[in-house]
Amino acid sequence: MTHPGHRLGLLFAVLGAVGFSFKAILIKLAYPYGVDAITLLALRMGLSLPFFLALGWADQRRRQPAPLAGRDIGMMLALGFSGYYLSSYLDFLGLQYISAALERLILFAYPTLVVVLSAIFLGKPLTRRGLGCIALCYAGIALAVAHDLDIAGTADNVLTGGTLVFASAVSYALYLMGNGQAVGRLGAARVTAWASTAACVLCLAHFAATRPLSDLVQPAPVMLLAAAMALFSTVLPVWMVSEAIRRLGAGPVSLIGTLGPVVTLFLGWLILAEPIGLFQLLGGTLVVAGVMLVGKKG
Repeated sequence: MTHPGHRLGLLFAVLGAVGFSFKAILIKLAYPYGVDAITLLALRMGLSLPFFLALGWADQRRRQPAPLAGRDIGMMLALGFSGYYLSSYLDFLGLQYISAALERLILFAYPTLVVVLSAIFLGKPLTRRGLGCIALCYAGIALAVAHDLDIAGTADNVLTGGTLVFASAVSYALYLMGNGQAVGRLGAARVTAWASTAACVLCLAHFAATRPLSDLVQPAPVMLLAAAMALFSTVLPVWMVSEAIRRLGAGPVSLIGTLGPVVTLFLGWLILAEPIGLFQLLGGTLVVAGVMLVGKKG
């Protein structure tokens, strides 16, 4: 018989994957109203900021850890910059050019980038299986790119958007490499709260330096989409995934996360009327297979 906590963990893992996958759909729905990437990102992160501050405060009250040292504050800033500011900004820019489904497939290849970057910077060996998984992922992405080229008919847009989203995946992979070390010392809730807070402040500072504050006044649909993005594709998924990991462990949750590209593919077809083709289905299958294999032990 399945334990209630286990069932709840499974539910949180699935809902977290769906929430993260929905982000690209919400961004694509907002762009036709004329909002630009940095303004939309500032709205998302500004609306998310109170929740992350509350998470940090709650963790501080519950555990009463020692104050963050200067080195730890620097680490939170670096993680926030790489994981949630730069990665998000490049992703938002890329979605101006490519389909939501292609964006999710490219982003989803980040575990293979962690393997490559760990080999380059940490000296970890690249195994034959690791190389095979990487080859599977990028063959899948190539098929999905071919699908977008066939539909969009503009190679420049697909190349520009694909490059921006790939750079976003690299930035997120660098974040993950530093995140493991920080979580081990400081705890998951503390790192999530303060790295995310740092990212929110960076996004708002970028906006303030490059746009008039009046740009934050957007049509009601954009504000609603930004609020949905903050709640359902940022704050709740972050919390649900961390709760799922607490109940199930990181391995099962990462496997459930492979639902992400499939969910985005379906939602893109259902909500954005993005066509689904054979190349995209095959590409998605290869990417998911590659990521599942690269995360498998042994």
